[in-house]
Amino acid sequence: MPLPAGVYRADHVGSFLRPSEILRARETLDTPTPIADADLRKLEDEHIASAVQKQIANGLRSVTDGEFRRAWFHIDFLQHLAGVERHGSLSSTNVTSHGVTPPKLVVVGKLGHPEAIQVEDYKFVEGARAAQLKAADGETTTTTKVCIPSPTMVHFRGGRENISTEAYPSLDGFFEDLVKAYQAEIADLYAAGCRFVQLDDTNLAYLCDEGMRAEAAKRHGEDPQALTKRYASLINAAISQRPKDMLIGIHLCRGNYRSQFFAAGGYEPVAEVLFKGLDVDVYFLEYDDERSGDFSPLRFLPENKTVVLGVMSSKKPELDDKENIIRRLNEAAMFCPRGLDQLCLSHQCGFSSTMEGNQLSEEEQWAKIRLEVEIAKQVWGEDLSV
Repeated sequence: MPLPAGVYRADHVGSFLRPSEILRARETLDTPTPIADADLRKLEDEHIASAVQKQIANGLRSVTDGEFRRAWFHIDFLQHLAGVERHGSLSSTNVTSHGVTPPKLVVVGKLGHPEAIQVEDYKFVEGARAAQLKAADGETTTTTKVCIPSPTMVHFRGGRENISTEAYPSLDGFFEDLVKAYQAEIADLYAAGCRFVQLDDTNLAYLCDEGMRAEAAKRHGEDPQALTKRYASLINAAISQRPKDMLIGIHLCRGNYRSQFFAAGGYEPVAEVLFKGLDVDVYFLEYDDERSGDFSPLRFLPENKTVVLGVMSSKKPELDDKENIIRRLNEAAMFCPRGLDQLCLSHQCGFSSTMEGNQLSEEEQWAKIRLEVEIAKQVWGEDLSV
């Protein structure tokens, strides 16, 4: 069975280290003399076009904008929904070693989707990808992927307390409007030509962590297993109207801020719902160290789905050991119905889930990508699309 179109044996989650010029420009945004929006956009365009070229030159076939237009992987998207505002920071036990807690999103009114959020960003990347393809005489198959936060990100971290009771006396209406907003965004992306959307979801992974499960039960007043099923239903409804030729992936992450993680625990608590109850095509799973547990949860993987296995690490500058990565791929394959045929390779997360980025250099980042491509070709062959 061939890989779904748009997924490659050497793949990636989406974010890359921000160029210093973008970082310096963004640092002005909270000052009395911020960079003008048009000037920031122009600067981002320049560096995104370069990032697309670098992705392809280093062997990747799935291309993104590197999330260069975002400070946080989720906030910059979600605050464009009507009814959502950013209010300070979360009160959380997940404080980084740098003293940072994630921004807090508050639902202050009815949720809505007044305009497309990612369409113009998609069009720019698609144009840059097409230009690279033309320069290469069309010999290489590539795909533009759009990464957006999972709809669960509007609910999990704040819960009922951060959702207006005036706008939503019942959470049923909240979830219904959230679904409609995501359906509208996905429809807009499809109309613009996008055929691959990846949902970035930390929350299903956080529900694998015993401490976070206990916190979630207290915050939401709901059993973590019931919450897992609720989130699967939410995601399924959000993607239920996507056309058959649009691929949907989901990435599960246990935190990725300046090389620091926030959660630990194997996938077993959510595995059956994740693999059998979620209507996505591709899973990008964090598996770079013991925090993610063993590969046995993959036994629930249906034959018609693909896992991009994140056994390489974007958190450290050192190159992964090639033989160890190959060994782990083969170990994981033993639990998959179709073995290695259902697997692809990636790093556990992006290189820069927030604009600060992980603790490595840009060259170390690309060296890691080149090693990943080399390993994938050794395991599956030269054509990374089959």
